[in-house]
Amino acid sequence: MTGRTMLLDSASLYFRGFYGVPDTVRAPDGTPVNAVRGFLDIIAKLVTDYRPESLVACWDDNWRPRWRVDLIPSYKAHRVAQEVPGGVDVEEVPAELVAQVPVIREVLDALGITIVGAADHEADDVIGTLATTTPGPVDVVTGDRDLFQLVDDDRDVRVVYTARGMSNLEVLTDATVVAKYGIHARQYADFAAMRGDSSDGLPGVAGVGEKTAAALLAEYGDLDGIRAAAADPASAMKPALRTKFGAAGDYLAVAPTVVEVVRDLPLGTVDARLRAPSDEQRAALAALAERWALGGSLDRCLTALT
Repeated sequence: MTGRTMLLDSASLYFRGFYGVPDTVRAPDGTPVNAVRGFLDIIAKLVTDYRPESLVACWDDNWRPRWRVDLIPSYKAHRVAQEVPGGVDVEEVPAELVAQVPVIREVLDALGITIVGAADHEADDVIGTLATTTPGPVDVVTGDRDLFQLVDDDRDVRVVYTARGMSNLEVLTDATVVAKYGIHARQYADFAAMRGDSSDGLPGVAGVGEKTAAALLAEYGDLDGIRAAAADPASAMKPALRTKFGAAGDYLAVAPTVVEVVRDLPLGTVDARLRAPSDEQRAALAALAERWALGGSLDRCLTALT
């Protein structure tokens, strides 16, 4: 064991499992279980390769928190299937995957894997809080670039990035972020706010792409410094850029709050140490394996965990 804590961006990973395993993989009653089996195989590979001492499945208790939407109404708006006033909006997700999420949670619980969510917050915020407050080294597993902001070499917080597939995982340190974008990880949230992200409904600053955002951060340090330079007639910033940042003033006043993950949620004590399953858990797992035809995926995951 490595003493590392591994934080899973659960939705990112079970979506990958869903699209990576054919939907012909089904339980005896015809229910698709491709996301369940795919997620279990992902966990088995991660635990085998990185040998964490603790493992947390971080959960979206609210995938589109109202407080973020109030600041930027377009935030994830294109992914809303149904608005729920006063509640959690329904995300546009394939019905075949929706049916599997409760099964995933049931199997994780039977495996003894700790699931942590927080009301009115996304899994990113849970991950941000645990990555910031957990003593010892941390690996964050995700396909979401927004979590690059958590990379911290001083505390040995890394991101295991899954975007290129589970057979081509990329471990990000600060040097990796610098090589990719020309910025440090601590600057990533400001970088993302300026660049924008159509997949999250964030408009960014019109006409400011990754290269310009990186160059501005290299010159001025952070978004506050850039905005101050844009507002200062004596600064060396070009007039065209001044105009762009002036036009984006309202957006930039709130974007950092939306883009930055929360790091201080009151999660209490989270004991996520991996332990051999009890006889009771093994009995529950055997029943689940039979009911949902989890086959070798559950066996591989159980072997890795124990």
